[in-house]
Amino acid sequence: MDFIAMLALFVLAIFLGVELITKVPPTLHTPLMSGSNAISGITLVGAIVAAGNENVVIIQVFGFIAVVLATINVIGGFMVTNRMLAMFKRK
Repeated sequence: MDFIAMLALFVLAIFLGVELITKVPPTLHTPLMSGSNAISGITLVGAIVAAGNENVVIIQVFGFIAVVLATINVIGGFMVTNRMLAMFKRK
């Protein structure tokens, strides 16, 4: 039963994330990506805890996938923020 609940939560999180991102206007994507770094850091910590806390293989696989995706999001956010700030530097 725990697996079904976790799988349902995982699918719901994917659906909610896609719905939220598609509703954001293109002009707000860069500041939104920059601001999401702190949230992704929290997600990364939670994913690491989830991946290493259980002895069930499928939970470890989902946890590893969450760690990879959250890491990509954090790195991408920092890259976008760095590029955005570089636009405001004097030449």
